[in-house]
Amino acid sequence: MRHRVHTFKVGRTGAHRRAMLANMVSSLIEHGQITTSLVKAREARRVAEKMVTLGKKGDLHHRRLAISTLRKADMVAKLFAEIAPAYEGRQGGYTSIIKLGKRRGDACEMCILKFVP
Repeated sequence: MRHRVHTFKVGRTGAHRRAMLANMVSSLIEHGQITTSLVKAREARRVAEKMVTLGKKGDLHHRRLAISTLRKADMVAKLFAEIAPAYEGRQGGYTSIIKLGKRRGDACEMCILKFVP
């Protein structure tokens, strides 16, 4: 039985999925919002929320955990210095997804993933 088992594969290997999500979250941190498919945005949201939570804790151990996930030290520095302190009093829900409709080429559901102001 598959009760409460979460899978996100989208036709990629595990290393490709991890790299894709790390790049998406790094772009989200850098630009504040990204446009992507709904399936990818929902998975990137999970990673982004975890990274903000690590940033709120703010010590060296959590910084190293964030670097191991995102693989970009400058984006982790921005996360810990600018983004995480803005959500200090918030218990979760740091991102929002705004649906845009279907993409013309393949009718994939598109959306904008951005940080909540």
